[in-house]
Amino acid sequence: MYRRILLSALLAIALGVGLLAPAHAAPSLAEVQAKVRMLEEDAAAAAEGAQEAKVKLGVLTRTLNGIKAKAEVQGQTLSALQKSLGTIAIEQYKAGGLGQSLELLFSSDPTLYLSSAGSLDAISRGKSAQLRKYQAAQQRLSATTLTVNDKLALVKAAEKKFKAQSAMAQEKLAQAEALLSKLTKAERERLAKLAAEQEDADQATSQAAARALSGISGRAGSAIKFALKQIGDRYVFGAAGLINWDCSGLTMRAYQAAGVSLPHSSAAQARLGKSVSTKTLKPGDLVFFGRPISHVGIYIGGGKMVHAPRPGSRVKIAPLGTMGRKPLVGARRF
Repeated sequence: MYRRILLSALLAIALGVGLLAPAHAAPSLAEVQAKVRMLEEDAAAAAEGAQEAKVKLGVLTRTLNGIKAKAEVQGQTLSALQKSLGTIAIEQYKAGGLGQSLELLFSSDPTLYLSSAGSLDAISRGKSAQLRKYQAAQQRLSATTLTVNDKLALVKAAEKKFKAQSAMAQEKLAQAEALLSKLTKAERERLAKLAAEQEDADQATSQAAARALSGISGRAGSAIKFALKQIGDRYVFGAAGLINWDCSGLTMRAYQAAGVSLPHSSAAQARLGKSVSTKTLKPGDLVFFGRPISHVGIYIGGGKMVHAPRPGSRVKIAPLGTMGRKPLVGARRF
């Protein structure tokens, strides 16, 4: 009897504890900080995807404009040939009226004229050659028009991707803000203070490392020197200086200072230069991270790089292994 009462009491206590305990404990500040950082990194990756789409859009737009200009010239050539054929018709009419050959000439299908052997007798060989030029010009213009339509479709697709990637980047930042908004004012201030202290510490360490760096010459040296001068500048989506940067904007301007033209996209930069093994890196090599590639930095030696990491951070020197979920996937030399 006593044993049964004791078991009942223990069961009641256990149930009471279960009812009083929260179903899910609130995340700690460290967990919130880690989640916010992950969202910021995702936002930076999406922003680099937008930059890649923007680069492709620029190339496609320039190509499309060139093809349009070509089509305009071809259209002018076709018009000139049409006028020339009109002159031929007038001359033929004055010479003897409009026969079957000229009715074919002014039909909607010039090939019908050329396919009629009897019609060729109505004009001289020179006039026949002029008509053949007209037909060839018409075919070239038709082919160019098709190319314009194809390129226009690609331009629209690139525009769509750019807008989607840009929206995704903003959405990730919005999710981070939503997480922070659930904290108390004191907790938000605590996290902001911790983040600022970490950035200040990184900046001091980076500046000390930059002062100690020497002996790098040539294009690599010029690019590194430029990038090191930007230590402490803020990361901003799509920025390429002179006080705000994203990762590929920094590397683009750094190598521009060294006389090398690069596009504003980490993925696009990874297709240029000479591919080198990540085991044989030299100072000045661009190092790429993520699958697909979504980050780039400049290797400075000693297993370190200078880079613009993510929103909420600043340009700094950091070890290659600090990119978290983004592995080092390749390097290029210029």
